Amino acid sequence: MIISQTPYRVSFAGGGTDLPAFYEQEWGAVLSVAIDKHMYVTVSPRFEKTIRVAYTRTEIAETIDQIEHTLAREALRMTGLDQHIEITTIGDVPAGTGLGSSSSLAVGLLNALYAYRGQVTSPERLASQACQIEIDILGKPIGRQDQYAAAYGGVNYIRFLPGHHIEVEPVACRPETITELHSRMLLLYTNQQRDADIILKKQSEGTSNRMSILRAMRDLAAQMRQVISGAGDLDEFARLLHEGWELKRSLGFGISVQQVDTWYEKARNLGAQGGKLLGAGGGGFLLLLAPPDTHESIREALGRPRELDVSIDRRGSRIIFISDHQRLLRQPAFQPLIVGVS
Repeated sequence: MIISQTPYRVSFAGGGTDLPAFYEQEWGAVLSVAIDKHMYVTVSPRFEKTIRVAYTRTEIAETIDQIEHTLAREALRMTGLDQHIEITTIGDVPAGTGLGSSSSLAVGLLNALYAYRGQVTSPERLASQACQIEIDILGKPIGRQDQYAAAYGGVNYIRFLPGHHIEVEPVACRPETITELHSRMLLLYTNQQRDADIILKKQSEGTSNRMSILRAMRDLAAQMRQVISGAGDLDEFARLLHEGWELKRSLGFGISVQQVDTWYEKARNLGAQGGKLLGAGGGGFLLLLAPPDTHESIREALGRPRELDVSIDRRGSRIIFISDHQRLLRQPAFQPLIVGVS
């Protein structure tokens, strides 16, 4: 058995400039951080000559083409595995909540399947192949930031250049800055899940009419990188986060909803310095940055919504468990190579 662990992410600024509709005209950039909430993928041998995939439902298929779970199907196809195999996926947080779970799953699937084959895979390969599966093969109208955040981990400034060229620049932050950032963060669940593909498709189609706003959002990501990596002025960081949310909300496309606007206004009145709705918008988690002594009053004013306590995960997708029990199967068609834990 192989188990991979892949982090979700929180994006601070620049979301939307990772869509080809923008970065094929001029470069885009985001500032994001991997968090300690994860997608787990287990891969193990199966005695029967079939493929079993277990997630919110369970599938048993005789061929790859019969698998309805699109990410599992294409990850198996890409890694060249097609029989005698079981895959199980478990996430710390549900899909559709703005934390990049779909891309974390794509990256985690590839990592686990390559490890099952005995191959050590780089973050770059995991991220680029996850993009290939989600965007090129499955045709999802999404960007390319989530796959790289999941594969690399940590705090990153990611640039998107024409020709789908991606540059990942780790951001050096002082430990005390990270500790203070964690103490100020509130991550509140709006109790609404949404289909990000619908919002992102609208955004891609309307990008040409909103280039100036997206350009400002891209430039804000660079400003926030400088602030958090230098003196660590989190008051200024929160102010810029607020400015970025105002810009993103002005795009339209259903990015914000009335409940979120109401929550945000109440939180601001009680001391929150900045915030944003995570992911494409429309629901999911609302991120707020506020002095710790204001947190309780904000929770109370918003009706004590479900809350997610997160900290930064400096590691990207990794293999956390390897068992050599698959040696017992002695499959003639394929024998997994046992490698050390990475």
